[in-house]
Amino acid sequence: MRFSIVVPCYNEEENIPLILDRFSQSIKDRSDIEVILVNNGSTDNSEAVLSELLPGYPFARCVNVEVNQGYGFGILSGLKQAEGEFIGWTHADMQTDPADVIKAADIIAQNNFDKTIFVKGNRKGRSVFDVFFTVGMSFYESLYLGQRLWDINAQPNLFSRIFFESWEDPPYDFSLDLYALYLAGKNQCRLIRIPVRFPKRIHGSSKWNTGLGAKRKFIKRTLDFSKALKKRGVR
Repeated sequence: MRFSIVVPCYNEEENIPLILDRFSQSIKDRSDIEVILVNNGSTDNSEAVLSELLPGYPFARCVNVEVNQGYGFGILSGLKQAEGEFIGWTHADMQTDPADVIKAADIIAQNNFDKTIFVKGNRKGRSVFDVFFTVGMSFYESLYLGQRLWDINAQPNLFSRIFFESWEDPPYDFSLDLYALYLAGKNQCRLIRIPVRFPKRIHGSSKWNTGLGAKRKFIKRTLDFSKALKKRGVR
């Protein structure tokens, strides 16, 4: 298996059929890509939907997390089960097109499967407020951590298994995106950004971006993690 794509699903029962169909359209008859949907402690009917639909999609399988322990924990649970030479993740909310992950895989193939490459999205089509929030966070993180860290939470992320195996105590929350991008810089990975559309959700609602209060909590958690990251001197 060349590529393993992890998709954390927390209460995404309505989006799971859409993401599986879109992956099917993008993967077609390729046999070098697996998709790992993580039922990340969902409290809706996600588990039942996955059980019913997955037999119809031979490229996909499920990892079940009984109790939600965070966004990062769900992704890490899937990455640990991945069989690919290159692994990564994207979201299940359909705000990031599954086809973008296939583009990332193609870029790695075009570069002779260079294990130093880290492919990451660069979001387009977002609201002015969200862009302002991203610019502010990116500027702070870049200044504080001493490297260029732009659009940290953009999807997808795709990198070599060797890079993943170098991680030590990665975070279990939304700081995982920052940790991976920061570590890529520390390890002098060859970062390639791809433009990705970021439309509004079709079904469900964001699990964290629910207003100014949620953004304040997100900022505090991220800043706290940044301080811990700098203090640890992660390499």
